[in-house]
Amino acid sequence: MQSEFEFDTFGPGLTEITGRVAEWVQRVSTPQHGLLTLFIRHTSASLLIQENADPDVQRDLQAYLERLAPQADTPSMSYLRHRSEGPDDMPAHIKAALLPTHLSIPVASGRMALGTWQGVFLVEHRTAPHIRRVRAVLS
Repeated sequence: MQSEFEFDTFGPGLTEITGRVAEWVQRVSTPQHGLLTLFIRHTSASLLIQENADPDVQRDLQAYLERLAPQADTPSMSYLRHRSEGPDDMPAHIKAALLPTHLSIPVASGRMALGTWQGVFLVEHRTAPHIRRVRAVLS
């Protein structure tokens, strides 16, 4: 079974997508056990399984990513050549190269087998709002 989700993002940060994906898995999971694969169809965004209980975790991750790869107009990033789509573009590609663009999640009894504090997040690396597409395959 396959589906594609669209998610609106509003600039850099983590958007939890667990709920929509979980609803789809429950609706279509036959048999009740399998493997869910999620794949983001963009080169400047990522997918991540991360804690969803304390929002400080998400803020701290975002702050770390910004320090790791700041915008290309920052003096420390002057060596970057790819700037045709703006100073946030190449740093977004760097972040997407470091974080996963696909996830594999076991499905048991029609539910994603995530840990107690785990959620599935779309990580937006660009500064402008985007519509991001995530392909889901349940096998």
